[in-house]
Amino acid sequence: MSPAEIARTTARILIETKSVLFNPSKPYIFTSGWASPTYIDCRKLISFPHARKTLMDMAVTTIERGVGFDQLDAVAGGETAGIPFAAFLAALAKKPMIYVRKQPKGFGRMAQIEGDLKPNKRVLLVEDLATDGGSKLVFIDALKKAEAKVTDCFVIFHYGIFPQSVETLAVAGVKLHALATWWDALEAAAKGRYFDEKGLAETRAFLEAPEQWSANHGGRPPAPRSGLGR
Repeated sequence: MSPAEIARTTARILIETKSVLFNPSKPYIFTSGWASPTYIDCRKLISFPHARKTLMDMAVTTIERGVGFDQLDAVAGGETAGIPFAAFLAALAKKPMIYVRKQPKGFGRMAQIEGDLKPNKRVLLVEDLATDGGSKLVFIDALKKAEAKVTDCFVIFHYGIFPQSVETLAVAGVKLHALATWWDALEAAAKGRYFDEKGLAETRAFLEAPEQWSANHGGRPPAPRSGLGR
């Protein structure tokens, strides 16, 4: 399957599982304060076994092409949405799995990384989606403090409208890999008539100028560094 076919299939699955939510009259407000007419709920995908298998098979193909599993020693899931996808991928690739907390737990070992991670191991960070890439730095920093080597991050869905999503990770020496972007989802929504004309227009307006759309719909400016926080 080509990258374009993978993107189209992923977008169709997101639409069919109703993982793409739309409500321009009552925008979704992200933790950073950004307002959006749409919301992608990748967590919902874990409840659809056939769709999940297709997505994970495509994920294996994408990672093999972009990274190569022979270049990886372990798969790390970011708390919490990245954990199930990391588990699925680790099982398919027959690689050890770990997961990373947003912050150390406040008792016991005070661990931020769960599982067995030896120094100098090459780790793939897995999350459900990426907006501006800011939250990925928390996980990357934690892994690097544990002396892991992190050069790649995989997500099911990449918004693809915030240049800093790639730039932020590039500064940290990490490349972002994804199955699909919002442009793929918008095309699938249009073909499947998932949104009406107004819905398509509002979504396109947001994707073309997210900061302006947010400001016009009650959103606050993004927080420094973290942006939308995903």
